[in-house]
Amino acid sequence: MMTRRLLQLFTGLAMYGISLAMFIRAGLGLDPWDVFHQGVAGKTGLSIGAVVVIVSFLVLLLWIPLRQWPGFGTLCNAVLVGVFADVGLALIPEFSHLGGQIGMLAGAVLLNGIASACYIGARFGPGARDGLMTGLARRTGWSVRTSRTGIEIVVLGTGWLLGGSVGVGTVVYALAIGPLVQLLLPRFTVPEARKDRAGKGAGAGSDEASEPGTGEQSQAAVTAA
Repeated sequence: MMTRRLLQLFTGLAMYGISLAMFIRAGLGLDPWDVFHQGVAGKTGLSIGAVVVIVSFLVLLLWIPLRQWPGFGTLCNAVLVGVFADVGLALIPEFSHLGGQIGMLAGAVLLNGIASACYIGARFGPGARDGLMTGLARRTGWSVRTSRTGIEIVVLGTGWLLGGSVGVGTVVYALAIGPLVQLLLPRFTVPEARKDRAGKGAGAGSDEASEPGTGEQSQAAVTAA
């Protein structure tokens, strides 16, 4: 079971990074966080993968006042997505014709949905940005939807001002990714071991049982968003 979880985690994060590269090569607009990453990369001269890694660890600092704690998957996410984004950009060519751009965008959305379901379903903890969203909701009493919308409006606006790419791909991603992950997540969620379920039942109501970052909470966040 652990072997499957680790394989699914690392495969999902690799695919997520590659999907980011595909969005960029499609040239039709990025999701809100990656508009921000691209804008920062353009202003600093860093690769977008390096920016993704740096921003991930800066976001993790915001977890501290939220009393949010990273899991193993959170730390892997912070490093590997950026690494594989740069690998994908080195391997995937740019497209100059609309048909190729649309095909690349569609493939990027699908791969991103599969990747998200893989790493969330592995149950090693949320990514830095998802944890910020759920942690903010938990500490403020806001809904996950409100927390996510507020955060993404800020990063999208900032990224656009910095020169990040906003376009039809941004809209397609916003509309498609939630339903797609919700559809795929049950197929990729690794079942808990029997003794883990028994332990959770015995510890219901404890601080550990309510600790953020489990696969179930990540699934709820996707559903609510």
